[in-house]
Amino acid sequence: MDIMSKPKVLILGGCGFIGRHLVDYLVTHDLAAKIKIVDKTPPQMAWLNNRHSEAFSSERVEYCSANLINAGSCQNAFRTDDPDGWDYVINCAAETKPGQTDPVYQEGILKLTINCANEAVKYRVKRFVELSSGSMFSSEKIPQKEDCPVEPWTMVGKYKALVEQELNKIESLKFTILRLPICYGTGDRKGLTPRIIIAGIYKYLNETMKLLWTGSMKMNVVHVEDVCNALWDLVQNEQAIGETINICDDSEATQDTISDLLSDIFGIKTDYWGIVMSSMTKIDMAGAIEEINDKHLGPWAELCQKDGVLNSPLTPYMDQELLLHKHLNMDNGKLKSFGYQLKHPTINRGHLEEIIKDFATMNHFPRSLIEI
Repeated sequence: MDIMSKPKVLILGGCGFIGRHLVDYLVTHDLAAKIKIVDKTPPQMAWLNNRHSEAFSSERVEYCSANLINAGSCQNAFRTDDPDGWDYVINCAAETKPGQTDPVYQEGILKLTINCANEAVKYRVKRFVELSSGSMFSSEKIPQKEDCPVEPWTMVGKYKALVEQELNKIESLKFTILRLPICYGTGDRKGLTPRIIIAGIYKYLNETMKLLWTGSMKMNVVHVEDVCNALWDLVQNEQAIGETINICDDSEATQDTISDLLSDIFGIKTDYWGIVMSSMTKIDMAGAIEEINDKHLGPWAELCQKDGVLNSPLTPYMDQELLLHKHLNMDNGKLKSFGYQLKHPTINRGHLEEIIKDFATMNHFPRSLIEI
């Protein structure tokens, strides 16, 4: 295909975890004529690994600093010299840090996305892709489909649900909504990585890692490469216009699934407090969370100092929302109905070791915890 006939892609929040993988995917497979990355954080300060840094240095990649909550800044982010504008706009930008106040999410998710969607209409983009949350409904027994009742249990989920409603009201917007579970892969700092770090801490302490609730609690996952591959397939499929689609793997992962992999990697024992004991934390959830975090933060600082990890973006800190007894249980049948075949259908030990080794190579993770 001639370079000029390839699509021009605008990636909002392009320096984030999924954004950087999408840039790498498009560059590596030579899929785009032009890629513009918009982010508040410049690539040089985004903790990119060598592979992603190389992708960002491609001559087809342009970086633009912008605060998309600001309408003027958002307009500038969309600006292009090309008379044909953008073919695809991928919105990876959102305030995803847990524990913030309602106004922070109101601006950082809802207002930001509506600003971007309205600009996408002005530029008549072929597709606007919104990365949404899988935490729309909690059910242990029944994997949730896209038309499930909407009762979000996280603040991000709450405002992503509002975004989904608003996108449906914007005239002439050709959009696709992708709902994601826990997304993992190299560079992941918020998904499974806090659990990986905590497992490493229990190896260091030589103690059993005891978790809240039970091992059967659903924790559905997806590899970031499948997010990028599926996104690119769906963005070119006109049947996906106006659709909401779950992007998750076949693991049907639970707390046990993840804990067993971590036990195997670090050689630790795991256990659970159970429903009755865990429910008692609701009496003083804030105090319980503070106690849990205090137990982990000190040893993590010791480990990092001992191994010469002087500056790391990683933390074992767990926010209250992440420890609720809620099931992330999603059905991926609709994704498969579009013909997509998962590249990583089930999570395995190698996937988690790849994350750890990548961080250890960058000196962000103590090497003494794993052989590399």
